[in-house]
Amino acid sequence: MIIIGSRGSALALAQTGWVRAQILSRFPGAEVTVKVIKTSADSNPTASIRAASSVGVFVKELEKALMEKEIDIAVHSMKDLPTAIPSALRIAAVPEREDARDAFIAEKITSLSELPPGSIVGTGSIRRQAQLLALRPDLRIMDIRGNVDTRLKKLRNGAYDAVVLACAGLKRLGLQNRISAPLDLAQMLPAPGQGALALEVRDDDVESTRAVSALNHSPTATAISAERQFLHQMGGGCNVPVAVYARMNPNGVEIEGLVASPDGRRIIRDSLLQNAEMADEAAVVLADRILRAGGREILDALLL
Repeated sequence: MIIIGSRGSALALAQTGWVRAQILSRFPGAEVTVKVIKTSADSNPTASIRAASSVGVFVKELEKALMEKEIDIAVHSMKDLPTAIPSALRIAAVPEREDARDAFIAEKITSLSELPPGSIVGTGSIRRQAQLLALRPDLRIMDIRGNVDTRLKKLRNGAYDAVVLACAGLKRLGLQNRISAPLDLAQMLPAPGQGALALEVRDDDVESTRAVSALNHSPTATAISAERQFLHQMGGGCNVPVAVYARMNPNGVEIEGLVASPDGRRIIRDSLLQNAEMADEAAVVLADRILRAGGREILDALLL
């Protein structure tokens, strides 16, 4: 029997349900169950995730359950997974990526440009905050917590004029009709790994590795590895104003990254193209270029 661990949110269960269905489609006779693991973030749904202590709040308990053999596979949203994982664990598969873009959502308007000056936009991400303010410094950015349904309800109730969520999560929940407009990558670069899943197993677990190995999508895995390498080199976690997107094209892998001040007044953005075999090395080069161009100064200021 294989036990898949998941957070208890509707999105996490939808993602885990998809993984379970994929395993069963390949191994029809297998016994595959899902066990819900409550994480730190789920235990305190009103706390902000912007603090440094919030790194890994969505994954720590899942990894603990994995190492203690309560579960055999942990399904994570890749953007929640810290760049350093326990040595006893490994990412066994990275399925094909969903839409990596961010989604602008409002009740009566269809684009960010239509928001009146002073409008309140909800996001729990400093990365989104910085890029929103760079585009629209007249907006008011307010923190928002809760799962997708909770955030959409807060929008409907008028607590916010608009919210920004990940396109991938909305699509996986069948809520793509709630997207007023996807934010173009030129407007907003995503978080490292956004739109992708990570299937984590114990390093010595041959059976679980075999169960998910066919779900690995090599182009996605290459791109995600480069994005995570970029984040690692920048020295940040999921709560810093760092964004990156890597994509495969006929000439190799194109990586575009940025770091921004939280108020959006300063953005250091750069990109490069490299052959796919050198994707991780290229990500390090890009991060170093951005750091030297002023990114280090921006990140250091966040620690003051």
